[in-house]
Amino acid sequence: MAMTGKETFKIWAPAESKWAAWARPVPFAEIGGRQKADPAMELAVPRIDYIDGALGGFAIILDLPGHGAIREAVALAMLGFRPVPLYNGTSGQKGAMALVDSDGMEDALIWGAKKLERLEIPEDAPPAFLLDSNRTHRFLMDASVFDNSWDIYEQDMPSAGYFLGNGIDRIIVKGQSLQKDLAKILYKFQKKGMAILFTNGYEKPKMAAIKKPRDKS
Repeated sequence: MAMTGKETFKIWAPAESKWAAWARPVPFAEIGGRQKADPAMELAVPRIDYIDGALGGFAIILDLPGHGAIREAVALAMLGFRPVPLYNGTSGQKGAMALVDSDGMEDALIWGAKKLERLEIPEDAPPAFLLDSNRTHRFLMDASVFDNSWDIYEQDMPSAGYFLGNGIDRIIVKGQSLQKDLAKILYKFQKKGMAILFTNGYEKPKMAAIKKPRDKS
């Protein structure tokens, strides 16, 4: 039976989670009850090697291309994290090529929801925030290209005070690089006394000293 967008969203953002308020509903609203017919959407759940020990005291930000963060989030949920999707891109327009593959993302969110509904994630689970590192791809070639790129802003994530008030004073970012829109947010967290660590997934997280972003004039 096909899973609706509302049903999918409730699995990713259950009311009892203290992090649910930051889950973005945009991609779920466009699922519209469809379900991927391609059996290839049975994605592989990756192995997590870059964290170990107790989960208390830190959150994770997965800034990975395409649906990579969704796959990784399922693996982290199995370890006791609460995945929080921050995707804010819309689907492409008919007859135009979209810069960001939102359709594939929506299908992966349905896949992930089916995995998550089988898990018992603690109410006090630390969060793992999901981003698509392709979100800032902007290279309009002609009028047939639909720009559905997006940025993440300070209000799209909990404040440093909220993190610290919930016992989280470290954030681990996993990605290929630290993108500018995310760095602006993390710089402010760093100024509030939070430690920011970065990993490419192959190496253990290392402290990242984030420089003050330049103001655009």
